[in-house]
Amino acid sequence: MTARVPPRPRPGAPRPADPARPGQQRPAGARNKTARQIAAQARRSRQHKIWAGSAAVVVAAVGGLYAVSNGGSGQAASAYAYSVGRPGPGASAPDFSLASTRGGTWSLSAQRGKTVLLFFQEGVDCEPCWTQIKNIQTDWAQFRALGIDEMVSITTDPLYALRQKVADEGITTPLLADANVRVSSTYGTTSYAMAGMADQDGHSFVVVGPDGRIEWRADYGGAPNYTMFVPDSDLLAQMRAGGSGGKAL
Repeated sequence: MTARVPPRPRPGAPRPADPARPGQQRPAGARNKTARQIAAQARRSRQHKIWAGSAAVVVAAVGGLYAVSNGGSGQAASAYAYSVGRPGPGASAPDFSLASTRGGTWSLSAQRGKTVLLFFQEGVDCEPCWTQIKNIQTDWAQFRALGIDEMVSITTDPLYALRQKVADEGITTPLLADANVRVSSTYGTTSYAMAGMADQDGHSFVVVGPDGRIEWRADYGGAPNYTMFVPDSDLLAQMRAGGSGGKAL
């Protein structure tokens, strides 16, 4: 029996479509799934853009409010606000002589020609104050870069208590004993003491220039924050800024 051969298509006639092969066509369900995935990705992309835009607006608003709240104070942007007591910047620093943990007495008048940082602080029971001194000792090169030649710390504790404390804490900065509160009262630093702590210093920094005049002052203690510690980064930034504290160092 002779096999039949299909007739050859005439020239120009359309070619019949080939039968579908496995894997050539995607099931309708798969096509729908891909479309859903694409739509979901588009929605997520739009949401991310909306969230990013909203976050930028919030950050800008907060930054603007922060700038407004800090701009009027003349202080560098910081979470550590300070007051400026009296005598303040430009005034002659009252002279004094106090017993030092290094032996003998330390006199401000003997420091003429140097820039001196006076740190009035709460005393032996204020552990953050001693951390403050140790941090400044560690970062002393940055304070020297501002032109500060020397630092002393003043408290209303007796000398024997200060000698024991500096020995226990490994403090090399001279501590001066103002046990009769005369110097602290003259500088007005007892006005920034902790709540209920009469006749004690707060947390005050006074920079006395080589001519004996106060160049910069910041009193961080006292109401409402009763600050007992200021990070060196903030303290240095505010010294460099000057502002309400005095001239920029």
